Amino acid sequence: MHPLRRHIEEIIPLTDQEFEYILSHFKALKRNKFQYIIQEGESVNKEFWVVKGCLKSCFFDQDGKEHILQFAMEDWWVTDYEAFTNRTKATISVDCIEDCELLYITYDDREKLSSEMHKMERFWSKKTKLSYIALQNRVLSQMKDTAKERCEKLQARYPQLFQRIPKKLIAAYLGVSRETLSRLYS
Repeated sequence: MHPLRRHIEEIIPLTDQEFEYILSHFKALKRNKFQYIIQEGESVNKEFWVVKGCLKSCFFDQDGKEHILQFAMEDWWVTDYEAFTNRTKATISVDCIEDCELLYITYDDREKLSSEMHKMERFWSKKTKLSYIALQNRVLSQMKDTAKERCEKLQARYPQLFQRIPKKLIAAYLGVSRETLSRLYS
């Protein structure tokens, strides 16, 4: 079974014909480690689904400090959602932490599929709700949990991240220094 079909069918069932039609709206893209798929300031017209690899969405503050908003591994979706939805310039960058194989869909094709297929509209609605819940939980954790608690929650929920991602990136995601992250592990 195609991995995208498996992913979609976790939420909605599809016929072979429906899936072939959906797949016809996606294009494949390969990027190497350290390559960007979105850079701050550029137009964003694509949403990416990770087939293989790991990416990060981030921005740099005025002091040059990196802030990581999201990691994206296999079966995760990533883009600059504000720029993608509002058809504006990117305020974040998305780059590859590992070599990546991606599928992407353009804004127009996603809108077309959503209007033509109620199933896909439901699929993206559910994915959006799940993403919002994850974001809400992350913001609440940043506000109320200690650095140690945030680290433990991330490790419990996504243990594979700690095997695949450099500790300095995990520290940036958690909002702590690399040294603080090292102390949390000892």
